Amino acid sequence: MSGYFILAILGLAFILTFQIAKASEYVSVLKGEEKSFKQNNRINAFLMIVFLVLGLAGAWWCNELFYNKTLLAQPAASDHGEKIDFMLILTIAVTGLVFLLTQILLFWFAYKYQFSERRTVYYFPHNNKLELIWTVVPAIFLTLLVGLGLFYWFKITGDAPKDAQIVEITGKQFNWMMRYPGKDNILGRKNYRLTDASNGNALGVDWEDGASHDDIEATEMHLVVGKSVQLVINAQDVIHDVGLVHFRLKMDAVPGIPTTLWFTPLYTTAQMKEITGNKEFVYEISCDQICGSGHYSMRGVIIVETQEEYDAWLASKKPQYLTVKEAATPTPAPADSTAAVSVLNASKPLAQLK
Repeated sequence: MSGYFILAILGLAFILTFQIAKASEYVSVLKGEEKSFKQNNRINAFLMIVFLVLGLAGAWWCNELFYNKTLLAQPAASDHGEKIDFMLILTIAVTGLVFLLTQILLFWFAYKYQFSERRTVYYFPHNNKLELIWTVVPAIFLTLLVGLGLFYWFKITGDAPKDAQIVEITGKQFNWMMRYPGKDNILGRKNYRLTDASNGNALGVDWEDGASHDDIEATEMHLVVGKSVQLVINAQDVIHDVGLVHFRLKMDAVPGIPTTLWFTPLYTTAQMKEITGNKEFVYEISCDQICGSGHYSMRGVIIVETQEEYDAWLASKKPQYLTVKEAATPTPAPADSTAAVSVLNASKPLAQLK
């Protein structure tokens, strides 16, 4: 029903516009074509200036109204994120300046050079110097941006510091699973053929590998503030994307092709609650690649804490290998009560039985 209503409104708008255009033609005929043209030309030129002023004022008002709801109002929560913010602000500053200059000139020229019988046409078909300027200057700026982007990209996806924390994150429809190495700081190998969630091996870890015996599995990502962390990213079914919006980072999670990135968290979750003034603040992991009907619900949580808090949390977790081993160990069956009573009675003197 709403579709028909929208079509009806569009139809009425078209009829109204058509009728206004016809009425304008009739007025032109009554006033005279030339007089009507000059009058409309002056009005349109004036409206160009009005549109320019109102448009710029509206853009500024929208910025004041919604800026605090954007990520730019919050500091980047990682060292690499600060560099990403720098490139973003640089891009906005330069393109914003160019936008302002070109739009102001566009509407001002429309007003200043409105039709006049006293003005002769000036033809300006070609200028090598002008074309060189507006080609070379943007090319230099874009090359600078691309160069910075490539430099930061290779740094983010390159080798992490040797003492970096390692966290494996695996995406599947529609949640994230984390794995942490134990004291050896080595993740045990995996084999997708071993994946068996019903038996506690949702990640397909090869328990024959001794390095996997102290690995910890969790549904939350715990990171240490001020300590570099390398993420080892996997997917089990379709392509997902690890979106770390507060850290200004993201990376595809591709089935069969592990990807990596590293960064250093700058603020704990508690500190970001104070910075944002939001007591409910949490660092989030989003899936930035449409991955199915439940894509909207694929949300993870990151907790950035101190080294002491992280160590305490890690100590409270049991390695997944032990959990699976304990679940697979059969519980001894209780002795038959009747047989136990018979044995007990047989050991007593006959007098006691009477």
